[in-house]
Amino acid sequence: MKFEDLKSVDKNHVANTYGRFDLGLSHGKGARVWDFDGKEYIDLGSGIGVNSLGFADETWIEAVTGQIGKLAHTSNLYYSEPAALVAEKLCQRTGMKKVFFANSGAEANEGAMKTARKYSLDKYGANRYTIVSLLNSFHGRTMATLSATGQDVLHKYFTPFLDGFSYAKANDWADTMDALDDTVCAVMIETIQGEGGVLPLDLSYVSQLQDYCREHDILLLVDEVQTGVGRTGTFLCSSQLGIRPDIVTLAKGLGGGLPIGAILFGEKCEKVLGPSDHGSTFGGNPVSCAGALAVLHKIDDALMEEVTTKGAYVKERLLACKNVESVDGKGLMLGIQLKAECPFTALELVKQSIVHGIIPLTAKDKIRLLPPLIISKEDLEKACDILCAVIDQTI
Repeated sequence: MKFEDLKSVDKNHVANTYGRFDLGLSHGKGARVWDFDGKEYIDLGSGIGVNSLGFADETWIEAVTGQIGKLAHTSNLYYSEPAALVAEKLCQRTGMKKVFFANSGAEANEGAMKTARKYSLDKYGANRYTIVSLLNSFHGRTMATLSATGQDVLHKYFTPFLDGFSYAKANDWADTMDALDDTVCAVMIETIQGEGGVLPLDLSYVSQLQDYCREHDILLLVDEVQTGVGRTGTFLCSSQLGIRPDIVTLAKGLGGGLPIGAILFGEKCEKVLGPSDHGSTFGGNPVSCAGALAVLHKIDDALMEEVTTKGAYVKERLLACKNVESVDGKGLMLGIQLKAECPFTALELVKQSIVHGIIPLTAKDKIRLLPPLIISKEDLEKACDILCAVIDQTI
């Protein structure tokens, strides 16, 4: 199909909910991808952090296609090997105790919040149900996760939202304390606010929050949908902050391109949900879990060390640009803040970047980078050359 024909079919039949770039992707390999005219690009977005192994990783393909030929779906009424093995590996990698599988980050966050409320109801009764999240956060687009998302711009049109949610300012302990009244059962945070602009939480703030939550038996929920599975240079970003959450949620990079979400329960929460308390028809799908097994095999300590090194290289290159004010984030989750005098917005510069053969993302007023974790040094150097030239308008 020609690209113009594809756009026409899409416009006529797909719901108009996405502000797409004028780009159609045909096929890819590694960190490189081609459009319908055969033009090559270096991918710096990995499908918003999903394609952790890049495009067409051979080990991943073999695992997924092999599983499709054996068992594509079973439901959770029966045991299946891939889900059990992924759960085992996740517990081994994180020190968490149990895993529930969902299909997305939003679903994982829904399940985490349900678990927190049941934990508190079982232990303290019906009036301790509030979940505190942070202003500028993003936790999903379902009604509950949207209620937990602390961005007014996303709260248009869908009122009334669910009761039992309140917000605190990130990195502001006094404001957070004001939100922690005796109705609170849990606090949900992102260690780096991704959609909010790639904004890391302060170590001191997170440490205080963990200590307070432990002292008052308030569950600490950490949304690692974007930061997890090696994206920031450690398997969980929360481990870099020295915290041990009661519940962690994963998705995006875990499946390597297939839909999967996971709720990881710590010791406090491993027995909260019993039969029929929660469920998912497609959760733990054998094919998605086969892909996740391939991802978990590839993302080892050596690769995560490379992610840290690559991230440091990108920061150094970008900070040398005359129009760059700062670069936030960790590993290969980076947000580039432009100087106030830069004549172009982040979105305009991303559009220019695509013209010149690289595909970054935006996050609020920043250029956001989420390249495949396996991106080569050669591709990263070339991508930085182009991106710096676009930002400083020397290309």
